[in-house]
Amino acid sequence: MPSNNKQSPPRIQTEDDPERKEDLLSLLPEHPYEPFDMYEVIKRIVDQGHFFETLGLHARNIITGFARFSGRPVGIVASQPKWMGGVIDIDAADKGARFVRFCDLFNIPLVTFHDAPGYLIGSQQDWGGILRHGAKLLYAWADATVPLIAVMIRKSYAGAHYGMLDKAIGADFCFAWPTARVTIVGADTAASVIFAREIREADKPDEVRAKRIREFSERYENPYCAAERGYVDDVIDPSDTRKTINRALDVLENKTVVRPWRKYSNINL
Repeated sequence: MPSNNKQSPPRIQTEDDPERKEDLLSLLPEHPYEPFDMYEVIKRIVDQGHFFETLGLHARNIITGFARFSGRPVGIVASQPKWMGGVIDIDAADKGARFVRFCDLFNIPLVTFHDAPGYLIGSQQDWGGILRHGAKLLYAWADATVPLIAVMIRKSYAGAHYGMLDKAIGADFCFAWPTARVTIVGADTAASVIFAREIREADKPDEVRAKRIREFSERYENPYCAAERGYVDDVIDPSDTRKTINRALDVLENKTVVRPWRKYSNINL
């Protein structure tokens, strides 16, 4: 931590190669809806595998904590698919927003790892104020001025695409693994709605449904459509994740944001 909010966090010397490759793809299960442990991804790419977590027993569907990349202190915000599928609920949104604003106050760069199917829906969340609490996380990203880097690993659906940081909400760099799924909903849901009549009236509904889901997934449920439009900066080899993040942090080392003077922002509470 820096001594005050006008200083940069202290950087140390490290013997961990900033361009070190790691076999991360093997951590992902074959089926996109099977969970995996995001802690393993984090620990394999940070310096010496050391990750200092914050609020580890609260809102476990989102991971927050500190690590170093090439000796630099960095704040990490990541989905945890092993807990509630990585969905963002009220507690996760508050936990993430608080951490993002803390890092921004003390000039600590932020890196995110996506595997979130969306914000949690349902009457309990609605009565609890998921819209208000969820907006806090979006607000925190949009208001942050530190270097912001997003890495999409698997699901980056609907509102969680922005809640976990993307270009539209303020990311300086947005990278994706080839396994990333960047869309409003999964192919199963989308194809079942769009082609509902065709599937219902077909002689073999199951075959038509499977065909349409496969076509929709191949055409839209991938990071290349987003990259083609500039919303993703690069689709990277998972083994190059550490190298890519370190190079991005090098580029953003002297990032400055000039905005009109204001007393403070009127965040939704």
